[in-house]
Amino acid sequence: MAEHTSSSITIEAAPADVMAVIADFARYPDWTGEVKEAEVLATDAQGRAERVRLVMDAGAIKDDQTLAYTWTGADKVSWTLVKSQMLRSLDGSYALRPAGTGATEVTYQLTVDVKIPMLGMIKRKAEKVIIDRALAGLKKRVESGPEQEPVQESVQESGQEPAQESGQE
Repeated sequence: MAEHTSSSITIEAAPADVMAVIADFARYPDWTGEVKEAEVLATDAQGRAERVRLVMDAGAIKDDQTLAYTWTGADKVSWTLVKSQMLRSLDGSYALRPAGTGATEVTYQLTVDVKIPMLGMIKRKAEKVIIDRALAGLKKRVESGPEQEPVQESVQESGQEPAQESGQE
């Protein structure tokens, strides 16, 4: 059985907010260093990605891969390799757990097997670098907040105009 590498980080946001960023594959090129393109190829009945094509560029290793995703409740997503030019196998997961008021502990687990020969120690070091970069990018992206229009409270349902704040139109 292949050995896996895992690491955890605490993000100052609710689990649902963290999972929303993880599930937004179209934005991966904005916050992950290695993903240059992301295309959802298939979705499940809830609209979550089931199959995703990722174009990766991690310096010396460039790859075009397709991953199959499995969503377990609202707090875990795992993936496995369907197709790749450089990898023999890839299995990973994000598991979320509430960590106090308004915080989430995110654990990223990864197992990679490359087609080129590589010492196990070097492979685990590469997995650790991938995990640490991904978790740091995820934390920065989630904690910086959404880059969309701010959501206004549903004051408009009562027929009242929302109050204007300075700096907003």
